[in-house]
Order: sequence, then C-alpha cells, then structure tokens
Amino acid sequence: MSRRMTVLVIASVLVIAFAAAAIWFKSAQSPEQTTASPPTASSLVRFHSPVIGAANAPVTIVEFFDPSCEACRAFFPLVKKLLADNPNDVRLVLRYVLFHEGSETAARILETARKQGLYAEVLEAVMASQPQWHDDPQVTMAWAAAEQAGLDVSKAKAEMMSAEITSTLEKDAADAKAVGIRQTPTFFVNGRSLPSFGSQQLINLVESEVEQAK
Repeated sequence: MSRRMTVLVIASVLVIAFAAAAIWFKSAQSPEQTTASPPTASSLVRFHSPVIGAANAPVTIVEFFDPSCEACRAFFPLVKKLLADNPNDVRLVLRYVLFHEGSETAARILETARKQGLYAEVLEAVMASQPQWHDDPQVTMAWAAAEQAGLDVSKAKAEMMSAEITSTLEKDAADAKAVGIRQTPTFFVNGRSLPSFGSQQLINLVESEVEQAK
C-alpha cells in the first residue's frame, strides 16, 4: 500500500471515529440521560407549609414526609435533635407526601392541630403512636394520641375536610410530583439534596450549611 493510500485510510478511520463519538455524546445528552435540574425554592417551601423552629433561621431543612411512613418515624428523633442543637440556625419545613393507607387522615389531623396552635405537640404524639395506627384506615389511635396532646377532636373533625386543608394537601402533592419525590422521607437542606440517603448524610449537610452561615 502506498504512503498516500495509508494516509487516506487513517484519515477515513479518524473521521468515522469522530462521527461515532459525536453521535454517542449527543445521545448521552438526551433528556432521558441527563440529570434533572435541582428543584426551585418555590417548589420546596410554600407560604402554607408548616414550619418548626426559628422563622428567620439561615438553614432550612425541607422534609417531604408521610405521617404513616415508618422511616419518617425513625428519622424524627434525629430531625428534632438537629433543631434542638441549632435553635437559632435551623428550621424545619414539612411537606406532605401521602403514600400509605390512612396517611391523608393523619395529615388532616396535623393540619387541624396547626389551626389550634398545637402542630409540634400533635406531630410528636402522632409520630410516637404510629405503630398503633399504622395501616389503619381510620387512624383511630392517631386521633387518641392527638387528643392526649391537647387537640380539640370535635373541632378538628368539623374542620378537617375544609377547602383550605384540602388545598394544602393538593399543592404538596403537586410539588412532590414536580420535584420527583419517590420515597419518604426525602430531605433538602437549603435547596440541596443529600448526596445519598442516610442519617449521617443529613447531619453532615446540615452541619456544613450551619458552618457556612456563620
């Protein structure tokens, strides 16, 4: 083979290789392959969202949670500790994702408690009693626990189906879908998702954000 022919063959191979690489790169950047854009602040925190902790805290934990979720119950003491350890620097914003049977009623109990100024107290009681009412469509023991925490049950049952509470649950469901929530709990800290799911990952991200805020 002549030198000129060899050069032409090599050039042809290079052209084909670059073309193949370009096709692969384009396919790798298709919508199905790219990472979803991070959620906007407005899709994480809404004016109607319940907040626990200092309203002006520089670090915000957003938790998409289901009151019936056993993993949410397992994380609850850790989240409380993060708030207690950083009373001026960390606040918690809760968003409802209702995956389980009875979850909607439990969420409505919490929202009626918020109207009565007892959100944190009733949340504590409902989560503590969760094993007793988990998967009960009537969440009977959740009602009992909420009453022991001070909830006016008669008033709550009269208000639980209000348009305002229904709107809150519907907006949370829409935001959870927009953000792509597939499991509970799912956490964001100042808009950042955890690098992977786990208690230590949540602790590390909160501590990092608190340190940066100082």
